[in-house]
Amino acid sequence: MSLMSGLIARMYRLPPRRNAVTVIRDLEVPADDGIVLMTDRYAPRKRGTHPTLLIRLPYGRRNLAAMAEAYAERGYNTLMQACRGTGGSGGIFDPLVHERSDGLATLAWIREQPWFDGRLGLTGPSYMGFAQWAICDALPPGSAMSTKVTSAEFESVVFPGGSFHLGLWLSWMQTIEGLRNPGLRFVGDMMSGAIERATRKAANHLPLVDADKVAMGREVPFWRDWIQKAVGNHEFWASMDHRKRLGAGTPPNHFVSGWQDFMVDQLLRDFAALVEAGQRPYLTIGSWTHVDNELQAESMRQTLVWMDAHLLAKPGGLRKQPVRLHISGADKWIESECYPPDGMSASSFRLHPESALDRGPPPDSTPSRFVYDPSKPTPSVGGAKFAFTGAGPQDTRSLERRKDVLCFTSQPLDAPLTVVGSPTVTLFARSSLQHADFFVSLNDVAPDGRSLNMTDAIRRIAPGTCPPDAEGIWRIELQLHAVGHQFDKGHRLRVLVASGAHPRFARNLGTGEQIATATAMRAATQEVFHDPGHPSAITLPIYRGL
Repeated sequence: MSLMSGLIARMYRLPPRRNAVTVIRDLEVPADDGIVLMTDRYAPRKRGTHPTLLIRLPYGRRNLAAMAEAYAERGYNTLMQACRGTGGSGGIFDPLVHERSDGLATLAWIREQPWFDGRLGLTGPSYMGFAQWAICDALPPGSAMSTKVTSAEFESVVFPGGSFHLGLWLSWMQTIEGLRNPGLRFVGDMMSGAIERATRKAANHLPLVDADKVAMGREVPFWRDWIQKAVGNHEFWASMDHRKRLGAGTPPNHFVSGWQDFMVDQLLRDFAALVEAGQRPYLTIGSWTHVDNELQAESMRQTLVWMDAHLLAKPGGLRKQPVRLHISGADKWIESECYPPDGMSASSFRLHPESALDRGPPPDSTPSRFVYDPSKPTPSVGGAKFAFTGAGPQDTRSLERRKDVLCFTSQPLDAPLTVVGSPTVTLFARSSLQHADFFVSLNDVAPDGRSLNMTDAIRRIAPGTCPPDAEGIWRIELQLHAVGHQFDKGHRLRVLVASGAHPRFARNLGTGEQIATATAMRAATQEVFHDPGHPSAITLPIYRGL
């Protein structure tokens, strides 16, 4: 047992180790085009055969070595393979593109190894989860999966609501490049917020095609390739969309995510696809962000329980109900046979004049107005974003004081209100420009005034995407990301409306020019309607089981 694997076992409260481990480094796995995929094998030092876990990642083989060792110490032949162009593997790293072909070549190699006994599990979060979906239809019979904070496709992740997830792509680029030569400096950047500061600086630069040079001090090929080819190009993404591989034949899967993960909706979509195909996948969602340490701990614990059940025929650790959800605010876990849980209902609150939010119909009123100036973009505060610091619910009172943010607040609740699922918003709005963004957040306002953002969504409007009525008013439908939260008695609901959340999402420059090369900016006057003919509203999925 190494120092790090022992530390992880204690921190993550893993079950006792079953054996010592031998590490065989720098195994060469041939891809179909001849490049070599470098792979490390962590082998249980115990007589007999052992099931195999495969982890394919672009973050360097050594950076997650302790995780692989911890799995091996609990009886699993664990393979840690660097994706092409990373961690010593040959070729050029082109995100998402080669995970299908390279994964299939790796499966073929595994089948030929004398230590492989036919039992195979796939595990890993985020990009590693995508690599699982890329080959999920080609796994040997009896295999199992454990996908975490991930998606079977990434177009909807990179372009939520038609916008551009700029902060995600800039921060992830720095992570990938920083892990090529990891050291204390990069770890310090992760912990100190330096990556987030570099993201903000790069996101403020125009044209965005050069943001890589601002963040990294040099050109990054995949950044430039993607920002110039992937925007609005559905064909670019088609071969990397693995949703078609999900079905009745998909190996049993345990999904793990967090309500504040930026891919929670896509993960729930993939979960629903397996349920619809007749499967009974497991689902665990906590009140976690994408990089939350407790999410990583729960992921490892649940992976071991899941693989023990399906690869070692030891199902004793499985819980009876497949769905387990944490409800923030109440700090309680609920278990259910399905998602959403049984007993759900809907409750709507409507936007009213004078910044009110009420269940009743709105009165006759003039629209609320604000000016969005992309040269002084509305900042993002917290939320479900990829960040090592500052993600998740944050106090947004400083944001709410801005003139380019509208707030609509309810009266104090006379009883707790528990929301589980995806709130929806119907927003009637008009802009002085044809190109505009509308960002909506649902906040929990405590009696002391603290206002925490719990869920949100953005929608980009362009000619043809949302036809206006005769008065030029759009009816904009938004689905906020899924959440499990209880608004306590005495708390208030608040809906924020803005036209951006920068640098989380790329600012709408108002011109309709290409994202990569645009430099001109136009300010827009935005109107939000709340009258009987235009009843802007938020509808909440209410859970009454607490």
